[in-house]
Amino acid sequence: MSGVEGFMYPNEYGLQWSILIVLYPYITGLVAGAFILASLERVFHVEAVKPTYRLALLTALAFLIVAPLPLQLHLGHPERSPEMYFTPHSTSAMAMFGYVYLWYLMAVLVLEIWLDYRREIVLLSQSSKGLLRVIYRIMTLGSSNISERSLAIDNRAGWIVTVIGIPSAFILHGYVGFIFGSIKANPWWSSPLMPVVFIFSAMVSGIACVMVLYMAITKLRKQSIDMRCVDTVAMYLFYVFIIDFSLEMLDLIHRVYEADESFRSLNFLVHTQLYIPHIVIQIFLGTLTPIILLGITQVVHLPEVVRKRMYATAGCLTLIGIFAMRWNVVIGGQLFSKSFLGYTTYKIGLVSKEGLLVAVFLTILPLFILWALIKLLPPWPANTAQAPAAGD
Repeated sequence: MSGVEGFMYPNEYGLQWSILIVLYPYITGLVAGAFILASLERVFHVEAVKPTYRLALLTALAFLIVAPLPLQLHLGHPERSPEMYFTPHSTSAMAMFGYVYLWYLMAVLVLEIWLDYRREIVLLSQSSKGLLRVIYRIMTLGSSNISERSLAIDNRAGWIVTVIGIPSAFILHGYVGFIFGSIKANPWWSSPLMPVVFIFSAMVSGIACVMVLYMAITKLRKQSIDMRCVDTVAMYLFYVFIIDFSLEMLDLIHRVYEADESFRSLNFLVHTQLYIPHIVIQIFLGTLTPIILLGITQVVHLPEVVRKRMYATAGCLTLIGIFAMRWNVVIGGQLFSKSFLGYTTYKIGLVSKEGLLVAVFLTILPLFILWALIKLLPPWPANTAQAPAAGD
């Protein structure tokens, strides 16, 4: 019991939710944010971000495929998880995740990607050979009509799917915040702002992820980075980040002003065990620093090379900061006793079902899936060879 300080109930010593439950809202947040970025071009006609449109869709799909894996590994009997589809429990927010996940995966994301890529899939099914030819033919779903009228219908249907997908993305990640915010017994989580904060932080992380991936992949392909695109993406990231930070500060100010019976315990926790992950990493390193870097690029005209470095730094720090936010919510919300008289600690195992190695593997797995998706469905126009820019 060396990790316990003060009085705690026996069932509070061991944390029920581990780092895998931290990864779950983090990964679903990347999915929702990437899709929202893609919708800027499809629905709101922001042409400047068009180079990231298809990459954002594939990124969302890659992370969405991995999203349920942390939950599966956390379950004691993962083979029982399909039962939630056959015996639905409408009063359980956790049980309803399966339907939200399937709706967003099959009815929204996969359908939009198929409609957007259908012309390329048909052409590739005719020009490819061997196994790839079989794969592309299966992906055509028996439809090889790529006439102008057919493609116009695809485009219109894709627009409708994207419009439906925007609130679906909010529901996908907002319900995660709803799960935490509706737990009245935990004052760290119980807040009506929790779903809204989760939605905007998801948008921030997803936009930052696509921006960093676009710059990195373009660099690896030895192509020139479309600075008009990156500048526009960074601008939207900055504005959404301001809203997200304002909401988090509003929640914090409300807690400080209310100062209920749990405030003293939570305040002590923030200044001790959560000081590094919450104050240093989440607020200063992962929030204020990226906002300042992005803000400077909005008010000061800087050379392209400097802007690229600032965008890359801000994007990476943003991803770290949002992960720290998920950590502080999930892990931090379990470190104090329900009696507010005791605290415990959390130590990640290295090699275990919910250990550090598994968490790292699940974090990088979407990148390998994204690589495979890019090989199968290239997100850039064919036969476009641009000369490297001077600053690349």
